[in-house]
This record gives sequence, C-alpha cells and structure tokens, in this order.
Amino acid sequence: MTPSSILLGLLALAVSSVHGTALTYKLAANEKACFFTDVQRQGAKVAFYFAVQSGGSFDIDYEVVGPNDKKIMAGEKERQGDFVFTAQTTGEYRFCFNNEMSTFADKMVDFEVASLIFGRMQVEDESKSALLPQKAGSSPEQYSALEDVIFKVTGQLSTVIRMLKYFRTRENRNFSTVRSTEQRIFNFSLIEVLMMVAMAGLQVAVVRFFFTGSRKSYV
Repeated sequence: MTPSSILLGLLALAVSSVHGTALTYKLAANEKACFFTDVQRQGAKVAFYFAVQSGGSFDIDYEVVGPNDKKIMAGEKERQGDFVFTAQTTGEYRFCFNNEMSTFADKMVDFEVASLIFGRMQVEDESKSALLPQKAGSSPEQYSALEDVIFKVTGQLSTVIRMLKYFRTRENRNFSTVRSTEQRIFNFSLIEVLMMVAMAGLQVAVVRFFFTGSRKSYV
C-alpha cells in the first residue's frame, strides 16, 4: 500500500466519526419549528450553529432540549449562534426556532447540527481496523502521525467553513441594509417630488387669486 492510500483510509474513518445536517428553513411569522437529531453515544460532542439570513431585524428565539425534556440552552432575539455541548445522555435532542415575536416578517434561517467525536480515532473492533490499509514495515508511530495530520486538517477545514458561513451571513445582512437604504431614498425622493408639485400648484393658485382680486378692484 502506498502512503496516499493509507491517508485516504484514515481520512475515511475520520469522516465517518462526524454526523451532521445543514439546512435552510423559512420560518413564517408566529411559527415555531423544531428539528431532531439522535445521539447514540454518551459523551459525544454536539455542535449547533445557526444564523438568520433575512427577515425582520435578523433575530430569532432558539431552544435546545435534550431527552426527558431537559433544557440545555436557550436564547431570545439572537442573530446567530455557534455552540458545542456534551451529550450527557443518549437519545433524541430537539432544536427549536421560535418566530412568534414577529407578526408579519418571515425569517430565513441557516442552521447545522453535527454529532462529533473529538480526540484520536478509536478503532473499536477488528472489522473497523480492517478498514485501515496495512503496509509491511509500518510502525504505529507512522499511523499516529497520520492521524494527527488528519485531525489538524479537519479542524482547519471546520474553521474555514465557519468563516465562510460568517461572511455569507454578513453579506446577506449588508445587502439587506443596502436594499432598505435604497427604498428609503426612493420614498424620500418621491415625497420630495410630491411636495414640489404641491408647492408649485399652491404658488399658481396664490398668483391667480391675486390677479383675480386686482381685476375686480379695477371694475
């Protein structure tokens, strides 16, 4: 086996230890929506990320509830959040978004829920260890070094993904601000034009009134 095949095998095991779901959901006004994930290993790290991309003031209420309806975290009028918590028990975890505070504005929410196993990869049985390509003369230290490299790359990739999501959120909010400013400029310009037309009509009416009054005085 070549070193590249060994690296690919270790990378496959590293990817298999991460289970995540990324979704975009349009939350209507006065709506509460919940999403569920099943954590099958006690002590697993659960990552929860969300960001309001559009709608209203870009804020939302959120709540994370574990098995047996145990509240883990909650927040009100948050624009975005990025959290990691340890699953104390196995079972179904509930992630809820609440837009009941809004009477007419829909909210577009990006969110991701991932179940992670941090640390060095653990090979639990012989069936998993068989997935690792073997090479004659390879020492355990070489595999350990490859594992360290893979986890460093995974961490850096996760950081890049988070930064991209952050910049996307900032871009959407800035674009919304630009559109709002353009609408206000248009409304102000329209009001200004209407006021100028009204002033012109008033001036014409005043001039006609004076001329009509002067003609009557001569008669």
